[in-house]
Amino acid sequence: MPEHPFAESLREYIGKAVVLDTEGPIVYLGILREIKPDGFWLEGVDLRDGREGHVSKERYICEAREHGIKPNRSRVFVFSRVVISASALDDVVMGFDGEA
Repeated sequence: MPEHPFAESLREYIGKAVVLDTEGPIVYLGILREIKPDGFWLEGVDLRDGREGHVSKERYICEAREHGIKPNRSRVFVFSRVVISASALDDVVMGFDGEA
């Protein structure tokens, strides 16, 4: 099976807390364990649907950076077709009011 097209670029994130953002209201925060041709295996995952609650995606991500990820899934496979960006949680920039 061929390697994921961006595997080399993302390899440095394996074992780190990451943010996988989607075009929609869903965001995934967790430890990147494996990169497959069709997606990503995360562990200790906080799968957040922005339609639930009153906090924006960015604010939620900043809170996770500040207080840690609060998992609601032990393991999740995220299909690469839904991911529009990936970053290390440590790379999230905190603003003076907690916003990114």
